[in-house]
Amino acid sequence: MSHFSQIKTQIRNLQSLKAALTDLGHEWKAGPCEVRGYQGLTETADVAIAQDNGYDIGFRWNGVEYELVTDLQYWNQVGSVDRFLKRISQRYAYHTVMTAGREGGFQVAEEQKNADGSIRLVLQRWNG
Repeated sequence: MSHFSQIKTQIRNLQSLKAALTDLGHEWKAGPCEVRGYQGLTETADVAIAQDNGYDIGFRWNGVEYELVTDLQYWNQVGSVDRFLKRISQRYAYHTVMTAGREGGFQVAEEQKNADGSIRLVLQRWNG
């Protein structure tokens, strides 16, 4: 019986996911690679983060999104899984907006990090 949990996300762009993980200081390995779990069981993922306890966190494409796959019994991150995903999701959204903006000819006019942890972005495009 597998101990792995699959947790849905809204993450659909692998490059933005990798950039978000890098921003948050996570050392990740590009896949396909194995995510280690209970009693040597493994799952295949597109991105894996090794934890200090010998168990991993992975993100795997399920046909719709990159779901988080890990053995929750061996979760070894600061804070809960929910907090971990919220932080990644914020940085993921940032990179997704920035990429779409660049592709649309926009530039950053203003970027403000607020006390509550949110980020305010103002993008602009000159029509000339």
